[in-house]
Amino acid sequence: MFPFQANGSLIVTNNQITGSKLIGQNFDSTIYFTSRPSAVSYNPLPSGGSNYGLTNEKLKNLVAQRKQQFIAFNQLDSLTAIPSEMLFASASGLDPHISQNAAMLQVNRIAKARNFNPAQKQKLIECILECTEKPQFLIFGEERVNVLLLNLEVDKIR
Repeated sequence: MFPFQANGSLIVTNNQITGSKLIGQNFDSTIYFTSRPSAVSYNPLPSGGSNYGLTNEKLKNLVAQRKQQFIAFNQLDSLTAIPSEMLFASASGLDPHISQNAAMLQVNRIAKARNFNPAQKQKLIECILECTEKPQFLIFGEERVNVLLLNLEVDKIR
């Protein structure tokens, strides 16, 4: 009854599998939006979180390191509030979504890396707004942006 979902929700572009709509993947190029961190390096077979508790020193160091990396990679002010999903891996380590705020913090980097003019940069922002998904059944979870689908839309900006 649901062949797309049963086959892994795979996204195909130019007859090539680009990724899965449901499984996060690593985007580390300056021209793409980055995904939320993964405790399992985006490997779907041993999916899971780190299981570090909030008082664990390793987790504190990891979060501080991720914050510094996000700020540096996106050339943000050191006082910028970084959304928690960019600091903490999800429970599965494979969440394909980030918040709209996390995406907006990456706009300047991507626009600069792609040499976008102001009109193209505005289209980039519009892509984020158009790719923002509502909470499931309008009540479960929060608004979110699928990073793979967003990056595919960004590639279409001319």
